[in-house]
Amino acid sequence: MDIYGFCAPGLEALYDAFARNFRECGDTGAAFAVRQHGELICSLWAGSADRGAERPFTEDTLANVFSSSKGVLAVLAMQQVAAGKLDLDRPVADYWPEFAPGKETVTARQLLCHRSGLVAFRERVKDSLIYDWQAACDQVAGSEPWWKPGSAQGYAPFLYGWSLGGLIERVAEKPLLELYRELLAKPLNLDGGFGANGHRSQRIADVSPLKQPLPELRENAIGRAIKEDRKGPVAMAFSNPVSLMMGTNSSEWRGALIPAANGHFSARDLAAVYGELTCDEPTILPKRLIDEAAKEQSHGHDKVLQAEVSFGCGFIRSSSAADLRFGGSQGFGHPGAGGSVGFADPEKGLGFGYVTTRLGQSLFMDRRAVGLVDVLYGLL
Repeated sequence: MDIYGFCAPGLEALYDAFARNFRECGDTGAAFAVRQHGELICSLWAGSADRGAERPFTEDTLANVFSSSKGVLAVLAMQQVAAGKLDLDRPVADYWPEFAPGKETVTARQLLCHRSGLVAFRERVKDSLIYDWQAACDQVAGSEPWWKPGSAQGYAPFLYGWSLGGLIERVAEKPLLELYRELLAKPLNLDGGFGANGHRSQRIADVSPLKQPLPELRENAIGRAIKEDRKGPVAMAFSNPVSLMMGTNSSEWRGALIPAANGHFSARDLAAVYGELTCDEPTILPKRLIDEAAKEQSHGHDKVLQAEVSFGCGFIRSSSAADLRFGGSQGFGHPGAGGSVGFADPEKGLGFGYVTTRLGQSLFMDRRAVGLVDVLYGLL
């Protein structure tokens, strides 16, 4: 396997760590990037971008990063706080009256740290709903929470995007994609975005499962919870509608706005976003709001993820667990289904991004990203 790109002097061992993911872990198309103190210190890529191995994977190839999209959306929300348009502790219904049924007290902070109880649609919805932005936002606004808001932590794998994205649009009085281009893509020179980003849609890689599952770093209890209660919040969060888990290479998925799950970014994009959040003088958010977003807002056994997780405002916080170790104790970021991840390590001034076309089954990071993190930190 030919590996392309560069590593700064002293980081050459990252070449072999990245190549090992292809030799031993099933990668067939992937990229890895690191920024430190505002400088790109590593950018590697290899393999193919399509299932027929006809298009090479390049530095600016965009991969569906699934829930790694949530961290990017969180930045857009915090930018509205910085602009004075959004108060994290005011009820969402103050900005979005249609959001009120059963959720009159839900705040933006609770949406961001997964304490709203709004984890899934209660009633079965049409498969086509997820491709209609306005209809999905309306459906979320009219949905009731699964438990009393604020009483428990429960990750919202898909509704997070429509609830938070719908709120952002209402306070900013602009379309979400326009805000993304204006406030993030342009200032950080990002290649990707939510769904297909205009003419760049031809850069999107196809995704498919790993041919051989990787050994798990922890028990993934979600499957068991789904089997135990097919109509419970865990099952409904991931399979209502069924189209949530299907067709991620389709034009419908790529053309839709599903900001909790259909962000398509390069590894360099993720490293740029998270690297900027560690700068002494960041351009996209005031330092005080980055600190607010990164500090713990909720911690406990998550009723959907079925695991112990610490959330900031839209970010998962670093822990001692190997699959959630984002550098040091102050790290924060977000992994995505299948293996992608982006994170920031303020102590090292570092932004990390890894994207792949081969999807694993781990709950958080899998052995591919963890291996890169371990080698990187052994060299720093």
